[in-house]
Amino acid sequence: MADCTIRIKKNGSAWVSGSFTIEDVDGNAYPIEGDAFLCRCGASQTKPFCDGSHKAAGFESAPTVGD
Repeated sequence: MADCTIRIKKNGSAWVSGSFTIEDVDGNAYPIEGDAFLCRCGASQTKPFCDGSHKAAGFESAPTVGD
């Protein structure tokens, strides 16, 4: 079983840390040990991973859970 923590960064990526697997649209599995930063803004050129494009795109994650 995967053991990971997901942290949503304000106006940025989803930071996933631990031991987990990312599957692509074809079902290919990519095991990850450590950290991965996943794009939430849609502007990354390295999807599903974040490349920092959210800054130039002006991505804002508000409102968030609890707001």
